[in-house]
Amino acid sequence: MTGGEAIAIMLKNEGVKTVFGIIDGTYFGLYSNLKKHGIQLITPRHESSAMHMAGAYARLTGKLGVCMASNGPGVANALPGVAVENAEGNRVLLITSSRRNPIVYPDRGGTYQCFNQVGVIKPMSKYSEWVSLLERIPELMKQAFRMSYKGRPGVVHVDVPENYINGKTDFKEDSFSTPEKYRRTEPMRAAKNEVQRVAQLLATAKFPVIHAGSGVIHAQAFEALENVANLLHAPVVTSWGARGSLCENNNLSFALIYVELVDEIRQKADVMLTLGSRIGETDRWGKMPHWGDPAKQKMIQVDIDEESLGRNKPVDFAILSDVNTFLQDLFEELKSLESKIEVSARKATVENFVKAKDKTRNKLNEHLEDHAVPMNTAHVATVCKKAFAEDAIAVFDGGNTSVWGQFFYKCTNPGSGISTPKMGMLGAGVGQALGAAAAFPQRQVYCIIGDGAMGFHPQEIETAVRNNLKVVYLVVTDKQWGMVKMNQQFALKPLKTLIKKSLDETETINADLGEIEWDKLAQSMGAYGERVADHRELEGAIQRSLESGKCAVIHVDVNPVKHMWAPSLLHFKKMHEEPEGK
Repeated sequence: MTGGEAIAIMLKNEGVKTVFGIIDGTYFGLYSNLKKHGIQLITPRHESSAMHMAGAYARLTGKLGVCMASNGPGVANALPGVAVENAEGNRVLLITSSRRNPIVYPDRGGTYQCFNQVGVIKPMSKYSEWVSLLERIPELMKQAFRMSYKGRPGVVHVDVPENYINGKTDFKEDSFSTPEKYRRTEPMRAAKNEVQRVAQLLATAKFPVIHAGSGVIHAQAFEALENVANLLHAPVVTSWGARGSLCENNNLSFALIYVELVDEIRQKADVMLTLGSRIGETDRWGKMPHWGDPAKQKMIQVDIDEESLGRNKPVDFAILSDVNTFLQDLFEELKSLESKIEVSARKATVENFVKAKDKTRNKLNEHLEDHAVPMNTAHVATVCKKAFAEDAIAVFDGGNTSVWGQFFYKCTNPGSGISTPKMGMLGAGVGQALGAAAAFPQRQVYCIIGDGAMGFHPQEIETAVRNNLKVVYLVVTDKQWGMVKMNQQFALKPLKTLIKKSLDETETINADLGEIEWDKLAQSMGAYGERVADHRELEGAIQRSLESGKCAVIHVDVNPVKHMWAPSLLHFKKMHEEPEGK
């Protein structure tokens, strides 16, 4: 068989149902065999989009996302996606073709469509290797799968010369063994005595708090987290990447949009249970005054990646485990200690924090009393939450647009809101929404995206139409690089900015954009398109988009000055300053 069919069989054995990528003759042996082995191929119009589709697919399903890219320019196009999806911790396998062996590795000199693909991708990913012999394809694929499921998820890469992926050989029968024959298939579990010690500490704590990182989402640990939080009556605060780990209808859920309140909660805790989080920059590296005094506050850190344990903050208990299995075991242990758990004092403390959250929410909701045209951006996510189904998947992309979206979105279906919180990659949301729709075709998917971000990959509207991916894109249009423009204004003329709220186009540097009629652009590609500027008309536009039965784009005109003054900009800026505490 061809090397490409060998790869297809191994993907089938790993349970892969969908591959994202653009067709090319250099790996015809692969994609021509996908359908034969029950695998769907979805082709976007840019390889970066394929990476983001695979990343969102992986994040939402907990499964492996698979992407392919052809040698030279195809791989070069995929590189931004490699950087982003690896940084976001999404489990993605990238399969690439390279020119034939022996004119590559090393390059013979002047080889067409050739660069050191493995050399470039290796430092950007978890694993990157090239296949040096056709017969070694199964060996290298198995190693990629092993690395994919080892530690923190990310991108793994296998590079296959075209004469191997299209060439034929006789493979050994054991080349195509099932996954349990060559890698761990059961989640890593903490030792029973570790779980017991943690349970005892949490049960007898005065005010335990759970800090959820994106590992909760990757482990699909939503139910287990809710069970433990409810039993302990422990507030759950999150990293940016873990938004929606706990349903936000639960009073124990405190998303990072309540920045100051989250700090207060973490300060108050005598015991912190940190789950699947590296405690990174936007978690303030775990330092005071954003967290409690390490001399007094006990720290439990649970992570699948041993390198993350105790890396940014000293710990009292470092536990190497899958988050979901740990929480399941912890819940069972806590139930046996339930008589020792004193929740009355905890409930009183939580009630005070809920009141503070409601106060902040009411203050934010004053934006919704603004009925001017063009609309205040706060209305976009608010109307979406009302108009779309309860289990709809929401994607956020852009600078200020993403901030507005996050602050006025409520995640009532765990894990259903995604973005690129680690990288803030403009344009990634276009492909993420397509990946979400491919993963869950029965669920509604919408993407709130800035006009600047949409400009990176608007061609993927045609991809959505061609593949019957019924995404609704709401393009929030202010015709400026709003977040950058705000920074420029304060840097150039801070006093005038405070007084006038915005400077003239001639007073900033290349911060304004021209008109694109996003609704008409969508119509030109076969999608449904509509334009609104009044928030009172937005719900109707969404309903008509859904009724169209295809991909839709709603051009949403917002007030450009108000759009720049997004919520908590000062807090966002301070998150990227080094905390002074220990």
